[in-house]
Amino acid sequence: MPRILFVKTSSLGDVVHQCPAVSDAARGIPGASIDWVVEDAFGGIARMHAGVARVIPVAVRRWRRAPWRPAVWREMAAFREALRGAPYDAVIDTQGLLKSALITCFTSGTKHGMDRASAREPLAARFYDRTHFVPRGLHAVERNRRLTAAALGISLPPEIDYGLTKKGPLSEALPASYSVLLTMTSRADKLWPESRWVELGRALALPAVLPWGSDEERGRAERIAHGIGQAVVPAKMALEALAPVLAHARNVVGLDSGLTHLAAALGVPAVAIFCGSDPALTGLYGAARASNVGAPGRPPQVLEVLQALQ
Repeated sequence: MPRILFVKTSSLGDVVHQCPAVSDAARGIPGASIDWVVEDAFGGIARMHAGVARVIPVAVRRWRRAPWRPAVWREMAAFREALRGAPYDAVIDTQGLLKSALITCFTSGTKHGMDRASAREPLAARFYDRTHFVPRGLHAVERNRRLTAAALGISLPPEIDYGLTKKGPLSEALPASYSVLLTMTSRADKLWPESRWVELGRALALPAVLPWGSDEERGRAERIAHGIGQAVVPAKMALEALAPVLAHARNVVGLDSGLTHLAAALGVPAVAIFCGSDPALTGLYGAARASNVGAPGRPPQVLEVLQALQ
């Protein structure tokens, strides 16, 4: 039975964008055993994919904060041992970064990655056994798929399958029917004015659920919820608890963030609002009920979002 290992560690949106390539591999090589190295914070996404046999968590982000601690050295040693103990027919690094390329060095198997002209960090190409050209101008989903197809010698189906299951009960007491508004993002230039969120929430005619991750995001969510009136700001939720909330929503509207991409990948009607990034490269992609509105420097009006939801 062929054994394949994908290395795509972070971030949340990048991990979601990797899922169609995993589906392509499972379909292109029936019976293959597919493993995935991913940051432990995002391992829940990999576990939701029906084609993944084993998730191998890594904690590079946490290790960097305290590399001198003995516990960190023990975790790193255990991680390297886990990789060395499992020979693979193909190891595919779709991240294209130096850190992910270094991870491939600990694996046993033919190592594939993007060439210097394609990788996000060209130096990463020196660590692969075989490199492949992938055009930079493609959407991230297509870049992952093309690299996977070249590494495994498979053809790509025309349809895109994220392969994510919707299992999991709701951990919060929520309305029977609701919208999710994802008002948080990692960059200030991606934010949408709070007044427009309030206007949108009032126009949706459904209770709105506004998740959050940090204290700043909670404050923003509470202000917007107060303006909407019919809205819920739940307790802070881990990714595994938040995924069912997205999956059961009537619709999801969010900024350019990993959670918005996850909602679209789960098949929920979703609209992504773009204010400071390019949807052509990282927008919602390949999901039948997903749309992108706005552009860098041109935040969309509320009417545009409502029309996209229709």
